[in-house]
Amino acid sequence: MIRSEFIARIVMWLCFTTAALSLAVHWRLNNSMKADAHSTAPMGKKTQLSSSGVKPQQQFFSGHNSQATGKQNPPRSPQKSQANVVVDLSDRRVYVYRQSTVIASYPIGVGKKGWETPTGSFKVMHMQHNPAWRHPITGQVFPAGPNSPLGLRWIGFWTDGHSHIGFHGTPNADVVGSPVSHGCLRMRNPDVVSLYNYVTLGTQVEVQQ
Repeated sequence: MIRSEFIARIVMWLCFTTAALSLAVHWRLNNSMKADAHSTAPMGKKTQLSSSGVKPQQQFFSGHNSQATGKQNPPRSPQKSQANVVVDLSDRRVYVYRQSTVIASYPIGVGKKGWETPTGSFKVMHMQHNPAWRHPITGQVFPAGPNSPLGLRWIGFWTDGHSHIGFHGTPNADVVGSPVSHGCLRMRNPDVVSLYNYVTLGTQVEVQQ
């Protein structure tokens, strides 16, 4: 009788332990899947400025973060720093202004339902040439280049200290103009290279509905 009760207690303890481990794995995997497959977090030295303090409408990228490496942006002339960027989510385009004149405009892919791109006033905080991409779940590294999920350039303007949102290229040009991302703004590679040349750290970014 005593032996049966001892075995029953062992079985019960094993059941509780298995259930606890299962819940922990499920929670970790669920958080991991929330990371944007095309967001970046620099693995090397960061050059960042704080945003304007306007808080996004919801929390983004609360799970594991993608990682990117790449050459830091070169110094830029004062003339280029005078430009500002306006994102119009309603027509899925980004506009580059100098004073009150539009000097460039490009189509963009925006955040999909449930992962909408945050609106508000921000500043460019981080820039990279040819970012490589590390898969946030598998850890697989995709080398820099036109076929990288991040394309040829990264221009980050929002972060919570762990996850990031910004403009980046994509090898899948057919998704540009659609709500396909987890908050980032996807651009055709030639377009994101052109945008990169207009902005610098601290450039104002206005995201409007």
